[in-house]
Amino acid sequence: MEFILWILAVILVAYGVYVIFRGRVIFGIILIIVGLLVGPGGVSLFT
Repeated sequence: MEFILWILAVILVAYGVYVIFRGRVIFGIILIIVGLLVGPGGVSLFT
């Protein structure tokens, strides 16, 4: 389960950075924050 959360966090942060470069800064920041919260290194929402 921890590996799946790590993969999900990486995808969310990478997509957030991509969205910021496409011009949607607020949505990109939200994606990055959610990615950091979901990841096992952050404050996981599932524990």
